[in-house]
Amino acid sequence: MLVTVENGIAVKIQGDPTMPFTDGTLCTKVAHYLERTYSPDRLLHPMKRVGPKGSARFARVSWDQALDEIAERLKALAAQNPETILPLSYAGTMGMAQFSSMDRRFFHRLGASLLDRTLCSSAGKAGIKATLGGSVGMDPERFDEAKLILLWGANPVVSNLHLWSRVQEAMRRGAKVVAIDPYRSLSAEKCTQHLALLPGSDGALALGMMHVLIAENLIDRDYIARYTLGFEQLAERVRHSTPQWAAGVCGLRAEEIVQLARDYGTIQPAAIRLNYGMQRHAGGGIAARNIACLPALTGAWRDAAGGIVLTTADFYGFDHAALERPDLLGGRKPRVINHAAIGEALTAAQPPVRAVIVYNNNPVAVCPDSEKVLAGFRREDLYCVVMDSFLTDTADYADLVLPATTQLEHYDVHKSYGHLYALANNPAIAPVGESLPNTEVFRRLAARLGFDEPCFRDSDEDLCRTALASTDPRMQGIEWEGMKRTGWQRLNVPERFAPFAEGGFPTPSGKCEFYSAALERQGLDPLPFFNPPVESVASNPALAGDYPLAFLSPPARNFLNSSFAHLKRFRDLEGEPTVEMHAEDAAARAIRDGEYVRVFNARGSLRLRARVNGKPRRGVVVAPSVWWKKHSPDGGNANNLTAQRTADLGGGATFYDCLVQVERAGAPAA
Repeated sequence: MLVTVENGIAVKIQGDPTMPFTDGTLCTKVAHYLERTYSPDRLLHPMKRVGPKGSARFARVSWDQALDEIAERLKALAAQNPETILPLSYAGTMGMAQFSSMDRRFFHRLGASLLDRTLCSSAGKAGIKATLGGSVGMDPERFDEAKLILLWGANPVVSNLHLWSRVQEAMRRGAKVVAIDPYRSLSAEKCTQHLALLPGSDGALALGMMHVLIAENLIDRDYIARYTLGFEQLAERVRHSTPQWAAGVCGLRAEEIVQLARDYGTIQPAAIRLNYGMQRHAGGGIAARNIACLPALTGAWRDAAGGIVLTTADFYGFDHAALERPDLLGGRKPRVINHAAIGEALTAAQPPVRAVIVYNNNPVAVCPDSEKVLAGFRREDLYCVVMDSFLTDTADYADLVLPATTQLEHYDVHKSYGHLYALANNPAIAPVGESLPNTEVFRRLAARLGFDEPCFRDSDEDLCRTALASTDPRMQGIEWEGMKRTGWQRLNVPERFAPFAEGGFPTPSGKCEFYSAALERQGLDPLPFFNPPVESVASNPALAGDYPLAFLSPPARNFLNSSFAHLKRFRDLEGEPTVEMHAEDAAARAIRDGEYVRVFNARGSLRLRARVNGKPRRGVVVAPSVWWKKHSPDGGNANNLTAQRTADLGGGATFYDCLVQVERAGAPAA
């Protein structure tokens, strides 16, 4: 991003036209980022609660008053049991400094409970790691050269705009693009073909494809022999995963699966963009693993425009240990609390969680099983500090609210999910009001608690230098002083980067592991298999008798999870919370387009306006999310319905493993 500043005020924001991947383009949300930075609702000063929890009544206090109080409370709790303190952060900002540096040092030194940050992508990453060795894949910059592209659980028009331009270019050159998604998204509408499979059946589709590829000899036997492990066992495993079987599981026609497999086995180069939607199920980790086997079977990795990518994050050799300093634990092994089950942790953990420090996060809006989460935050004996730029749904329940900087006001260094460029973040303006970067808050708290290790005096630029001080060969030549002048720098990889053309996977064997000894050691099946959802008509017919519709809550086009969802521009563009339905499902319930409906299950309910548009496949309803509860007509959002259950790998959240019923509702009260 390039920011124009006049008299200390940012007046214009634009994409950097010299940056090869983003090419001067910003997404709809970030193009209006100045409205976020200068919003009239921006938190400008530390605030202390003066009303009941949830009332959002606060009075201004000084930074010294706020930090003295926090330090006193944490010191007293730590003297009894530091594991009663929980850092509750996520990905509101994802730079190495503001996301995971001084904060981790502080909580490690304190001995607080550890948070397993699992909400978004941990199941899929674990599945990819079991197969490929890490969160690695093909270079997204080469998608425009692919002849076949599978957008698997991906909606790049909404959430991966810079990849979408390359997909469009590939289509102009004659590529076939297939969307695999239960929902006819904005991307699916524009693809060559849309396969609307049942939610949570992706792993079965991949197995059916493997059956066809092997049975019809559409595989690269030389690549398999040289660079894979466990092919014979895999071939035996998928022998019974016929297209007919997969079609029954996926709700597709067998001939659709056969044709998809034949296309994948004969059209080269073939690229798969796997995204996070498909792994938000109980079987999501294994499903990602199954799909990750496909490129090695066909030798798609031989070409820079072939392979698969979920995220490129593990190509970045940032020195996370030096940033986070786990050695400060001093041999202690605090308990680990799963972010996806935070409602359970705040209401039932032993010893109880007595204090939470929330930053980069809005758990009341974004965590599953909202009623449990709210029950935790309503506890009078839970001391809650929220660091944010806005008074979020979560901040309403805070004892102290601390104003945080936005991206334009602090130093940071970033990696990416979807390209191979390291990025510098320079502050364009001074912090608005009295806001402080996360790093500075934890520096000041460390000083108050008497933490005298030199690492607590590192500046933000020191942290950026530490992140980049890596021995990883891909990081060679990237240093802070140079990168903060240029803004970005490509990793030290070839221009035409085909990372696994000759094997070299970061697995224990150095090969693509169809057979995973690492999974076997965990007591899991070492070979690909189908792990079904917990909540589906097929896997749980008793539950489906009461709640027969699969419920999905993908990102709304104008929100970024809960970020931007409070700004009037984007709320106006979204209109109001809605649920999209297939015409047959609506007709069976006498629901007409535009009517209000009640969506419910045993965990909760919410009122939404029905959009009978046929975009979801039959048996599926879709509620674009995540709305802040305070901006929703009935004070609820999609997470009133979702479960705290975790996935098969990585402890991942299972937002899309969810059954509901929908019924007509009267008009809302005025």
